[in-house]
Amino acid sequence: DAQEDYEKLMKDSSEKRASDSKAVSENESALAEAQSDLSQNHDDRKANAKNGAETHSYNQDLHKSCDFLMDNFDTRKKARTDELEALDKAKAVLSGADFSLVQTGEKASAKFMA
Repeated sequence: DAQEDYEKLMKDSSEKRASDSKAVSENESALAEAQSDLSQNHDDRKANAKNGAETHSYNQDLHKSCDFLMDNFDTRKKARTDELEALDKAKAVLSGADFSLVQTGEKASAKFMA
């Protein structure tokens, strides 16, 4: 009777050791996978932080550029208008119009005949 109990205890212990060994192996595998995921997430977080900083820098540069364009819009608009007027006058002169008697907003320069 004691021998049977001992053999049963040994058999149960062996089965328990096998199941515990399998559980430890599974837990170690899960731990390794979790550590791998953690490492990957850490790398992704670094990459996202760098990307966010680059996006922020690009946004600031774009904002400065837009501010410059908005601040100088009227000046650029006037320059374009003046250039179009000058082109129209040049076109008229090339077509034969005479602007020698037309006063402009500029000071007339003295012309000397040589």
